[in-house]
Amino acid sequence: MDDEISEKHVPLAERMRPEKWEDFVGQDEIVGPGKPLRLAIEKDELVSVIFWGPPGSGKSSLAQIIAQSTQAYFVKFSAVATGISELKKVVDEAEIRYQMGHQRTILFIDEIHRWNKSQQDALLPYVENGTVVLIGATTENPSFEIISPLLSRSRVYLLNPLSKDDIRKILRRALLDKNKGLGRYKIKIESEAAEFLLRFADGDARVALNALELAVLSAPVNYSGERYINQLHIKEVFQKSNLRYDKKGEEHYNLISALHKSLRDSNDNASLYWLVRMLEAGEDPLYIARRLVRFASEDIGNADNQALQIAVSAMEAVKFVGSPEGNLALVQAVIYLARAPKSNLINKAYHNVKSDIEKTGSLPVPLHLRNPETKLMEEIGYGRNYKYAYNYPNAQVKQEHLPPELRDKKWL
Repeated sequence: MDDEISEKHVPLAERMRPEKWEDFVGQDEIVGPGKPLRLAIEKDELVSVIFWGPPGSGKSSLAQIIAQSTQAYFVKFSAVATGISELKKVVDEAEIRYQMGHQRTILFIDEIHRWNKSQQDALLPYVENGTVVLIGATTENPSFEIISPLLSRSRVYLLNPLSKDDIRKILRRALLDKNKGLGRYKIKIESEAAEFLLRFADGDARVALNALELAVLSAPVNYSGERYINQLHIKEVFQKSNLRYDKKGEEHYNLISALHKSLRDSNDNASLYWLVRMLEAGEDPLYIARRLVRFASEDIGNADNQALQIAVSAMEAVKFVGSPEGNLALVQAVIYLARAPKSNLINKAYHNVKSDIEKTGSLPVPLHLRNPETKLMEEIGYGRNYKYAYNYPNAQVKQEHLPPELRDKKWL
């Protein structure tokens, strides 16, 4: 009875976690038959690795397979709940095991990016001297979240989001498995509902499995004991899109970069796509608006004087009406900016002038361009020989406007 109760409260995604290669789906590029990482695991010769990939792509499942196949002692940590004191205990025990029987210790740290620098520094010596073999799992870019010395002593493997076919295989196995899966239920799923689930899972096996479980358990049961699941039922389970996005993480920067580059290349179609992706994933519309204002000057400038006005107007519209109503103003601005003529003259000019200022320092303003605010300043020569433009034809006058050291410089 206790086993039934405990299993009932374990999510389907956890129950269905693969323990052998035959059940592992996806990531053939790194763990397919004959691949170096697969061979290292099968030969029990694994070195420190970091699995980097989106949620539900198989990082923890790979660690589970390693735990089942290795002769090493396997320790699992969650970076959220453990710290240096727990690490010290694991390391002490690892040293004893190795001294007593030459048994290695594999330390799996889930969400390793949540460990701060001092915690990662504490781990470094034990990875370096081989006391533990590290398996780190992270959804964040290791280049930003893992300290360089630890990164240089580990091999990073990039896991991709699972394909629809991968997710389909995983769900089919869960529906047939009578012990750990949902095979004990009579289930009828409309094909449209299944496709909807695959699409909204967005490459995340955990999301797909847990959504399937909720749909099955909450589905109405007919007179023959069959649970019928249609598209509407799946929609109610999801409620909203499961788009991968982290407003402070790498995907945030990836998407804004894609939007900026698509705008720069005058691809209005792609620009619209990346904009809507960000908005639907929950990005702050004002952040996007500020980037569009920047783009209007950086990549269009005076090639189209309306561009900056359009971008600023879109930003003001977002402030005025909020979201989602203001999103259409962003769409309007993005289409305009993508189709506008492009010029990086303003951006180039700014950086060229900045470079010369860094080289020459704070050169004094020529005396004739200074205002003589006091008698003393006038006596010293402030404003002397200044030519007032409106005293000349067409308000055009020839006089020096730059410090002598920059007299012949041209930035435009």
